[in-house]
Amino acid sequence: QKKARTERVFLFSSESVNEGHPDKICDQVSDAVLDACLTTDPQSKVACETATKDNMVMVAGEITTQAKIDYDKIVRGVVAQIGFDSYVDDLSSVDSKGLSDKTCEVLVRINKQSPDIAGGVHVGKEDLDVGAGDQGIMFGYASDETEDAMPLTHSIATRLGKTLTDVRKSGLLWWLRPDGKTQVTIE
Repeated sequence: QKKARTERVFLFSSESVNEGHPDKICDQVSDAVLDACLTTDPQSKVACETATKDNMVMVAGEITTQAKIDYDKIVRGVVAQIGFDSYVDDLSSVDSKGLSDKTCEVLVRINKQSPDIAGGVHVGKEDLDVGAGDQGIMFGYASDETEDAMPLTHSIATRLGKTLTDVRKSGLLWWLRPDGKTQVTIE
């Protein structure tokens, strides 16, 4: 007779993307636009989305601010800081990093916040009653596996990704590119 297992065994995986992953590039550009707006005008209303593909970065959304924003300069600055400095339109190129701060196309499609959104979010509302429009909130859970309260797989994947970025930027592994992903699985 076979006995049923009393202990469950499972695999738990986490992944982490490096600063050059398209999702992270877009997050960093949108964050930089928000920072530029709030630095000059703390009352700015910013709904900024960014997309990138094939040596192009597009910033779009609704922004109402008194700040004078140089979107081109912000985009190119973020792209350069990450380390994207060469683009060759040839998939077999070993020189191309897929994006260049000097030659990328920067598209800007920014309008002022619509009156409908403004009315639903902040116009005519008390300071403690302002909303976030249609923005969602993501949440997770805390764990006692690590000092940072993150699941162990996430902590390891993030540290591995940071190490990859550090050795790329130091020149130790000169051939690494900014886009990277780590995945860690633990039983």
